[in-house]
Amino acid sequence: MLDINTDPIPEPQESWSVEKLYIEAKKAMDEGDTVTALKYYSELEARFPFGDYAQQALIDSAYVHFKGDDPENALATIDRFIRVYPQNPNMDYAIYLRGLINFTRDVGIVERYIPRDESQRDPGAAKFALQDFNNLINRYPKSQYSDDASQRIVYLRNRLSRYEVNVAHFYMRRGSYIAALNRGKYVIENYQRTPAMPDALLIVAKAYKVLELDDLAEDTLRVLETNYPNYAGTSEVRETSVE
Repeated sequence: MLDINTDPIPEPQESWSVEKLYIEAKKAMDEGDTVTALKYYSELEARFPFGDYAQQALIDSAYVHFKGDDPENALATIDRFIRVYPQNPNMDYAIYLRGLINFTRDVGIVERYIPRDESQRDPGAAKFALQDFNNLINRYPKSQYSDDASQRIVYLRNRLSRYEVNVAHFYMRRGSYIAALNRGKYVIENYQRTPAMPDALLIVAKAYKVLELDDLAEDTLRVLETNYPNYAGTSEVRETSVE
């Protein structure tokens, strides 16, 4: 959350130039004084709504909200920047920052101190982060942020594929075999080359077997055995009999 400072915020002087106002805002940001930084950036936009400083003030404001654990305002601000200034030369950073905001948006305060299996979290923000990072490397492959984005994409794909497999297991336990089948197929179609792939293939094979689609089950097991030899569970599926 943003810092709560009970001390009065110094008012920017009317005589301050746009350069001075930006310098003071950035100084407050660098010192972690988020309240003052946001006030000064807002003042800069109001006084000097055109030009490079106003654009930079907006993107800096998004960063301040992000560092202040205020993801909703961070997203709203960075989205406004992307919408209003589509030709800004720092657009690659804006997209990267949007990805970072979404990357951390679903992490609660408690989880920062008591971590849990991330594949159990709601995947909504992670999917948006994946879109943002993919957008960055597709549009700006030579950006200085693309290497980090690529690494985060690998992590997100692994996490999201594991989430889908967890849900598929849940459906299998409940006897919702078609739902489990669809989840497994979704992983196979969208998250190839992730560690969850063999588990997804096994779930699909099991679901086909229970649904008495033996040819499809055998085809899936053949793919599993070809790509992941000796993966545990394949013989169990073949021996499964449907009552």
